[in-house]
Amino acid sequence: MISTYEEALNFIHGRTKFKKVPTLKRMRRFLDELGNPQAGLRYIHVTGTNGKGSTVAMLRSMLLASGLNVGSFTSPFITRFNERIEYNAQQISDADLVRLTNRVSKVVAKLDQELPTGGPTEFEIDTAIMFCYMAEKQPDVVLLEVGIGGLFDSTNVIVPAVSVITTVGWDHMKYLGNTLKEIAQQKAGIIKEHVPVVIGKLPSSAEAAIIADAAGKKAPLYKLGTDFSIQKADDHHFFAKVDYQGLQLRHLKCQLGLGGDYQVENAAVAITAFQLFMTERGLPLDRSAVIKGLTTVKWPGRLEVVNPQPLVLLDGAHNLPGIQALVKTIQDDFSDQDVYLLVAILADKQYELMMGELASLGNVHITVTNFAGPGPKRPSADLAAVAKQVKSRYPIQVAKEWPLAFQQVAQGLSEDDVMIVTGSLYFISEVRHLFSDN
Repeated sequence: MISTYEEALNFIHGRTKFKKVPTLKRMRRFLDELGNPQAGLRYIHVTGTNGKGSTVAMLRSMLLASGLNVGSFTSPFITRFNERIEYNAQQISDADLVRLTNRVSKVVAKLDQELPTGGPTEFEIDTAIMFCYMAEKQPDVVLLEVGIGGLFDSTNVIVPAVSVITTVGWDHMKYLGNTLKEIAQQKAGIIKEHVPVVIGKLPSSAEAAIIADAAGKKAPLYKLGTDFSIQKADDHHFFAKVDYQGLQLRHLKCQLGLGGDYQVENAAVAITAFQLFMTERGLPLDRSAVIKGLTTVKWPGRLEVVNPQPLVLLDGAHNLPGIQALVKTIQDDFSDQDVYLLVAILADKQYELMMGELASLGNVHITVTNFAGPGPKRPSADLAAVAKQVKSRYPIQVAKEWPLAFQQVAQGLSEDDVMIVTGSLYFISEVRHLFSDN
């Protein structure tokens, strides 16, 4: 019997993370035992190497501004587990999480006994709890963010109204493949027969794989740069002013509520998916609701402003494409300022290449550090050794304890300087506790 919040989290986090052979059979059996709570709901399914969470956040904001009830499922969380499961931008309550975890745990115990490879994984349990919660709430739409990949992800047990693939880049190669084509084919697994799919700017080999998959499933495909477009109106503005054109909307102009250049393309993808969903449901498109949603959207840990002056940002760039996007933002928006980076990266990431990208900037001062990581099997990388090898304009500083490193960097800032904490969503989730009001 699970009776407390702590017991619920211990049960969830105590489960195995992955199985040797990827399959959806176990997840389908799990949901069948629970009465198929996922059935009868409408979904927008979102995958991609980066940009998933931001795209979901913008979709949610536009849909809420349009008067709809919206469920969402995202990962990982930044401060509390409850962030992952929300209804109308409100986190699942501790009481509901305990109640539903207790319900799900009984089925898990049964499957542990009956299945040769054991019962559900941690993420499968997260997903099942979410489906049970949404079945109770009955929102107009559920925004589902894929955990890893798509084809065998535990969210891939539904037929959505719209599928979205934001980006394809190098990440999770151990599970998804060693080429961009292989990674793209995994992400294309969320594409369903005759269901429209929206794609962002993709590498050519990845794009070709996804276009071929969509064609085979007769899924209408909407491609950034071909079927819809977006322009940044001001090249040197952290919160971009954009001009979108696509489908029913022409010259939609607004300023995004999420900072950073990479949010421009995420916004284009989100606006297009939003239009497709509203059209599929026969709902009116309110231009003012779209603008309101884009300008007021909030999403923690994605170039999140936690101090305005001097400017302190938390950015969860946790892989090479994410760091490359951050580098472009620094080049475009902070090129005439000194930027101080506090960096910690998980050891299973491409941390040497990520550090090389950051060190290539002439106006950055880098301090590398460590953090606990999500568990003993996923420690943070030893960046001290990398710091000795990477060429940078200013010497890279090494600090063993991140709280002390944060304090030292922050105290040395002038009003015009910029500080960015980056390298891992798990890392910035620890740092974010310093800003208790955020």
